Amino acid sequence: MTIGGAWRRTARGAGLLAADGTVSASIFAEMSALAMRTGAINLGQGFPDEDGPAVVLEAARQAIRDGVNQYPPGRGAPVLLEAIARHQQRFYGLTVDPGTEVLVTAGATEALSATLLALLEPGDEVVTFEPFYDAYGGLIALAGGVHRTVRLHSPDFQPDLDELAAVVTDRTRIILINNPHNPTGTVFTRETLELIVALAHQHDALIVTDEVYEHLTFGIAHLPVATLPGARERTVTISSAGKTFSTTGWKIGWLSAPAAIVTAILAVKQFLTYVNGAPFQPATAIGLDLPDAYYTGIAADLQAKHDVLAGGLGAAGFTLAVPQGSYFIVADAAPLGHPDAVEFCRALPDLAGVVGIPISAFCLPEHRAQYASLVRFAFCKRVDVLEDAAARLARL
Repeated sequence: MTIGGAWRRTARGAGLLAADGTVSASIFAEMSALAMRTGAINLGQGFPDEDGPAVVLEAARQAIRDGVNQYPPGRGAPVLLEAIARHQQRFYGLTVDPGTEVLVTAGATEALSATLLALLEPGDEVVTFEPFYDAYGGLIALAGGVHRTVRLHSPDFQPDLDELAAVVTDRTRIILINNPHNPTGTVFTRETLELIVALAHQHDALIVTDEVYEHLTFGIAHLPVATLPGARERTVTISSAGKTFSTTGWKIGWLSAPAAIVTAILAVKQFLTYVNGAPFQPATAIGLDLPDAYYTGIAADLQAKHDVLAGGLGAAGFTLAVPQGSYFIVADAAPLGHPDAVEFCRALPDLAGVVGIPISAFCLPEHRAQYASLVRFAFCKRVDVLEDAAARLARL
């Protein structure tokens, strides 16, 4: 029996459809399994190994005790909608209506999937930077879109603005930005963001921004696209609690946009998860109202963790790209005599007892050669784990 349907184009868009038509395991699943099998330190997946702030965790426990265990409202619990609106005003000066311009989702991934499914027609083009967060390719394909990319150039992983202007055309429906950027850790310049806004106006495109690392930047302030002149009316801003509060398993995300766009996205989102995470929504609201010291503290702590891992990678002989934000650092294995990062990552558990992810896993097949020797390592782990990993890597 032939199993038809959207799964095939989704797997192809994610780079997981093998030549024989079967779905292959992702490099992330392969590397995680390798870490478990060998006992290597897993710096491949981007999730923390420490709990978030105690007051946020206790708020979730209290919500459960208080009976907040049934379906929340479809747009999200009012206490969280209002906290998201306060957050946008407090940090960025953005005024959003919590009742009509905010939507709570099952993590940022559902916000992305609902947005793309709602706003794309078959054949519409979506422009992303490349390397790109791995979910983008699959979600664009699932929604029937055509994925176009603008390559980021090492060592700073900024785009060529002429290339960006050439890729965005009248066929572009959505410009999808991940800023701060996974997997490279770059933060895009104001000049780049302003050009994106100008191109969106020129070609009547929408802008979708994935800003889950918004509070995890190092010595540089996060600049939401929606704050730029002319941007808010055509921008969907997406974020989540997972990275900011070390609660990735809670899957509490959200988006904000003009009311008509939110209504369009809700028309699709309600038939995906419907609602989610009832007791985690008021807890996330508590987190969003934490004092400024918490937000500056998490960025400083993460930068210190970066420094620990970077020391080990540098001692090993890797050439490093200095991240401006996110959980990740990019290391070039070519100076160690390893031009193929895929094979290097498969060998690394035996060589050093550490797992990383090749950057080529975040690229279209035709562009992987440009990034062939680059490896992404996650430094969102306990300091003692990173010290152990750094010592192991230094022995390379």
